[in-house]
Amino acid sequence: MTSFAGSGGVRRDRGSGTSRAVYVISVAAELTGVHPQTLRIYERKGLVEPLRTDGGSRRYSDRDIARLQRIQDLTREGLNLEGVKRVLKLEEEVESLTAQLEAARCELVEAVQQVHRQYRRDLVPLKLSPVPYRRTR
Repeated sequence: MTSFAGSGGVRRDRGSGTSRAVYVISVAAELTGVHPQTLRIYERKGLVEPLRTDGGSRRYSDRDIARLQRIQDLTREGLNLEGVKRVLKLEEEVESLTAQLEAARCELVEAVQQVHRQYRRDLVPLKLSPVPYRRTR
């Protein structure tokens, strides 16, 4: 999806972002406590993908800032950038699988409820039964 916000707007080349990309690289660097050059390295390594303005300037969203902070946490724990990339990929996969599992659970609950509704339709009160009920002793 590509959209533009005004004349100097931010180009949205991916549709997954939920927050607006408003932070320039210097602000993003300050918010995350890293040097702007480090952010460029993270981008080259594929760890973060800031959106770009029509002029090519990077713009970071709140989601990007949170991701950069997660990267910082992982590197402080001793992971190199390749390890960080793998951890982030696995975390995204877990998030996706969790969403799929929740959707499957919802479908299952609906299917069970549908079966129970069908059972209620199939039940015929004893008084209306076409075969008379006789109690045998």
